[in-house]
Amino acid sequence: MSVVDIPGPCDVAIIGGGAAGVLTAIGVLRAAQQPLRVLILEPSLPLARGVAYATTYPEHLLNVPAGKMGGFPDKVEDFLDYLLDVQVFPGIGRDTLATMFVPRRLYAEYLRQRLQQAVEASRAQLEIRAERVQSLDRHDAGFQLTLTSGQRLTARRVALASGNALRPLPARGAGALPQDRRIEAWDFDAVRGVPGNADVAIVGSGLSMADTVVSLLAAGHRGQIHVLSRHALLPLPHAKGPAADYDPQPLLAMNLRQRVRALRQHAADAALREIPWQNVMERIRPLGQALWQTLSVDDQRRFLRHVVRYWDVHRHRIAASVHAQLQELQQQERLHVHRGRLETAFAEGACVQLTALDKRRLPVQLDVHCVINATGVEMRAQAMRNALLQQLLGSGLARPGPHGIGVDSADDGSLIDADGKAEPHVQVLGSLRIGNLWESLAIPELRGQAAQAAVALLG
Repeated sequence: MSVVDIPGPCDVAIIGGGAAGVLTAIGVLRAAQQPLRVLILEPSLPLARGVAYATTYPEHLLNVPAGKMGGFPDKVEDFLDYLLDVQVFPGIGRDTLATMFVPRRLYAEYLRQRLQQAVEASRAQLEIRAERVQSLDRHDAGFQLTLTSGQRLTARRVALASGNALRPLPARGAGALPQDRRIEAWDFDAVRGVPGNADVAIVGSGLSMADTVVSLLAAGHRGQIHVLSRHALLPLPHAKGPAADYDPQPLLAMNLRQRVRALRQHAADAALREIPWQNVMERIRPLGQALWQTLSVDDQRRFLRHVVRYWDVHRHRIAASVHAQLQELQQQERLHVHRGRLETAFAEGACVQLTALDKRRLPVQLDVHCVINATGVEMRAQAMRNALLQQLLGSGLARPGPHGIGVDSADDGSLIDADGKAEPHVQVLGSLRIGNLWESLAIPELRGQAAQAAVALLG
């Protein structure tokens, strides 16, 4: 798909060309009943990669089976159809393929193909600009967007799908570390370039850590791997087995403590019938946003303070094959998990010295050749180091979401300004809606948001 650069106003500007932005563009193109100009602004091409699908390496697998990864609410198996059409896995039948955790790079290819098909069949015109948006202001024609080049353009309606930002390494001295000794987990090439005999510290123990470890293994890494996090909880695997059949609806009327107790009881009851706890969690999967929104503000705070990491490891699981690799490394005493809060990171000769405090406030020290930041997605809009978000918040066109997470949005996805007024001509998608929805990163949520946004953007 070619990049075009045509001056003049557009009908729909989509800021961000990751999965959410591309799915929104597909929805607009498919539903357009008249000629329109649709513009995607994405500085890092090709489209559809974003953070989640930027990897080109086969060891990085989807965390959801292929049969559930369709990009459209009415076609949940569309990704599976694509895999069968392009014959990525010849000889593997539909039922088997539906249960497989396939390489993530295939998903970006899938989204780009569906976008190209939508372009060819649409009355609308799609244009792509490889630029970053610096600011967004109201304008007589709708909105004025200022790009990093200084150029300004106008749009009648806007979708804000700027994607995920990585949290900075939470340690004094981290900014002064040499570049080759401080690596971001999302820089997959740099991770694979770590010397094979280097001892490594990974800060963070979630999904980005798992990606980092499998990258190191695929590159032939032989050194010691240390994982440091505040809770020392590693991702848990998906499991097969009978479906749980309890009714999850009563959870919505419970407070946080009651919900945790009820889920533990459901898991215990399921275990007696040889149903894995993972399938108990699957039962509440469609209620993820409702579970968050029906909590009191105080209980949401308690969740963020005490429960969130336990929720993450049970809710956001990894392929069993990836989990097995982590376990094998631990058994070989090559992967060491440390519980502590990182305090400092300083270069010492050819090494990096990390200091942390454990739960008893006792010091933990690690001496490694490099440190990898796998602390995950930054949720606070003010800390995302995104010029556009800073400008939106500073101008009052946006305000922080609940608990300072993301930006505030209405149930229909409209951006809410500093006065509490919804702006339906600016639609918000993805991680920016976490404060309102909590579950707002995975494809089941993104495909629903994109379909909703496409309707709003077409008026």
